[in-house]
Amino acid sequence: MAYNLLKGKKGIIFGALDKKSIAWKVAEKAFDEGASFTLSNTPTALRFGELNELAANCNAEIIPADATSTKDLTLVFEQSQDILGGKIDFVLHSIGMSLNVRKKRIYSDLNYEFLNKTLDISAISFHKMLQIAFQMDAINEWGSIVALSYVAAQRTLYGYNDMADAKALLESIARSFGYIYGRDKKVRVNTISQSPTRTTAGSGVKGIDGLMDFTDRMSPLGNATAEDCANYCISLFSDLTRKVTMQNLYHDGGFSNMGMSLKAMQMYYKSFQGTEDSIEELE
Repeated sequence: MAYNLLKGKKGIIFGALDKKSIAWKVAEKAFDEGASFTLSNTPTALRFGELNELAANCNAEIIPADATSTKDLTLVFEQSQDILGGKIDFVLHSIGMSLNVRKKRIYSDLNYEFLNKTLDISAISFHKMLQIAFQMDAINEWGSIVALSYVAAQRTLYGYNDMADAKALLESIARSFGYIYGRDKKVRVNTISQSPTRTTAGSGVKGIDGLMDFTDRMSPLGNATAEDCANYCISLFSDLTRKVTMQNLYHDGGFSNMGMSLKAMQMYYKSFQGTEDSIEELE
């Protein structure tokens, strides 16, 4: 059901790859809510993804760009304004990649060149994006910029590796730049800390199936899906959240505030033999 929350608004969505992508779902929801926007991803991602289909369905143009390149990002903002006919109202940063994770380098044996790439792609690209948009004055007053994060920025989660460092930096950038952007331009900057989600990128995280089962048992509302996250993004792009900025907003079914749940404890007890009585006591 659409509510015309983004009627007349213009945006840029970075990071849509395929139908599993949160950014893909955001694009579909934004289009349904009346927005016009451009799509951007790396030339490599465009070759392996399905972005042309999304662009056709949403009447959007694709602008290939390396999000770590200030030259490419400048062109994205320039061309988007030309294509859309004015300043931008919302931006989604849905970008993350770790070669250490891909190459199965554990956290106590990182390749530092890979680490630098992780930070540049997954976090510093956000600062570059914000700085370019700010200096170009490319975002309308009360515009909204959102980046996707994860609770591993605050808590250690096995297997998330150097991406946890990148997400911590991402959230710090949102706070620091959010202050300046809000003060000077009345533009909002927030991050969403999403449940583990089986996107194409998320599927590469070690133990993703077990992690998703655990977080679903721990969360009173269960894991938030990619579509759920897209709905939340739309609310942050809309005028209904004009005074929300510099926040890391947990969108995880309550997981971030849990210590232990009944379902998780029941599963823990089941790992022992002869504990049926103990399980019943928990109910």
